[in-house]
Amino acid sequence: MKVALIQLNSSDDPVENTSVVGDYVQQAADQGAELILTPEVTNCVSTSRRHQAEVLHRQDDDPTLAALRDLTQRAGVWCLIGSLAIKTNQSDRRFANRSFLIGPDGRIAAWYDKIHMFDVQVSETETYRESEGYRPGGRGVLAHVGNIMLGLTVCYDLRFPYLYRTLAQQGAQILTVPSAFSAVTGAAHWETLLRARAIETGAFILAPAQTGTHFTTSSTARSTYGHSLIVGPWGDIIADAGTAPGVIYANLNLSEVDDARRCIMSWQSEEKFKDPV
Repeated sequence: MKVALIQLNSSDDPVENTSVVGDYVQQAADQGAELILTPEVTNCVSTSRRHQAEVLHRQDDDPTLAALRDLTQRAGVWCLIGSLAIKTNQSDRRFANRSFLIGPDGRIAAWYDKIHMFDVQVSETETYRESEGYRPGGRGVLAHVGNIMLGLTVCYDLRFPYLYRTLAQQGAQILTVPSAFSAVTGAAHWETLLRARAIETGAFILAPAQTGTHFTTSSTARSTYGHSLIVGPWGDIIADAGTAPGVIYANLNLSEVDDARRCIMSWQSEEKFKDPV
């Protein structure tokens, strides 16, 4: 299977971002990609909840989702929209950070709400409280792309290995990690964590990312790490997008998943430890 990972420098303008990502999706389809992936918050990178409330939409009328569904259908490809910031009907007005798998027929084949919220203090001047604006999901999601099984995750989920082990145990051969990783934590942990999840599960890891300093009209500009990665089941880096927006490609041989898991079978079950003597 030929896959394409799109690396973006999204702004806080969903209309502009939809145009940019649409061009990249078409480019990837023209290059023969069968599965195309975009990063987390493809439609809007913003830390202003007020601005988000003004420009975001509910799932049924989200223009980015509609445009990518139409493009995916016309191109006849699969598309994993890494995530969209989506309004919900929750009384607290928190958004959903929702990943969508779109089939070649343009229909939503599966969707996943990010479970683990990025509530961290990276430094004295850099703090994130994702849970203030977004409500966490409560379920893991597996989905078929033809006869291949995908396990869906988003960004900060990466730090919780039990989720990836569970998805692998339930059949996932490819694990998706669309992200908008902070520049600081990305430099320290991004590659190491992605390679670890691949090695632990014997799965391919597809991690499309946001990159650079994101233009904003209404809040402090945010910077993300980039380096979208395609990682093999043995933990090898197959492709690295660096820090510029663009598209990277790889042809995945799914038999490598079986080979890796045959060699190292730790992913199959949890070790049972006796009480210390």
